[in-house]
Amino acid sequence: MRWKIPAGVAIALAFMVPAAPAVAQTGSPGLNETCQTVERKTYKDIRELFTIDLDTATTTQLRVLTAQILYAANTESLPTLPDVIQKKLDGSSDDLRAFLKKDVQTVWSVNLRVKVDQTLTGAGPKVKEAAQKTLDDATTDGYLAYLNEGLYAARALDCASQPTPTPTTTASSQPTPTPSATTTVTPTAATSTSPVAAGGEGGGLPLTGADTATVAGIGGALLLVGGASFVLARRRRSRFVA
Repeated sequence: MRWKIPAGVAIALAFMVPAAPAVAQTGSPGLNETCQTVERKTYKDIRELFTIDLDTATTTQLRVLTAQILYAANTESLPTLPDVIQKKLDGSSDDLRAFLKKDVQTVWSVNLRVKVDQTLTGAGPKVKEAAQKTLDDATTDGYLAYLNEGLYAARALDCASQPTPTPTTTASSQPTPTPSATTTVTPTAATSTSPVAAGGEGGGLPLTGADTATVAGIGGALLLVGGASFVLARRRRSRFVA
């Protein structure tokens, strides 16, 4: 607990020394996993921060150096180094000195190896080849060279080998009107259901209405005339016989 306040002071001093600005480096544009142009993440070589004699350095100098390394580790999202450094800052100056002299670069190199391994996820063939070669070589310089340069060079090759997407034409969602077939209804001839006059050849139409009444009247008159003639003739015959 006694080192909490000095640790905060040391972190603040880390931004005031000449080495601090060099930690947050910005690289030239490169391609990400989806072949989109982004700003490269540049990994700092923390060995460049060791500009003091660790054997004779004061406690403040040791803590400022440690704070600079912590800032770099946080900026680069290293997996374990930030926690390890924070624990050392909470310890004694002797433990911190020993850590800086012996262990910090080993932990840092392991963290860089983890970052190289993470680039294999979803990677193309060129990136996988370059990453695997770097892991097989297993050197700190190799990790840095791959993360800062080799990864982006291999990724550019993978992206260049991808086929160029062909633009597709989207069909209109509006249906094309289809001319409907017109059905023509042909009128059929009406069949007459009227009875045909008996004995009439040629299918003559029957007499109805006023024509029927006329014929019936004439027929009745003829019957009357015939009846009267018959009566008159009979009377004459009777007179002649008498």
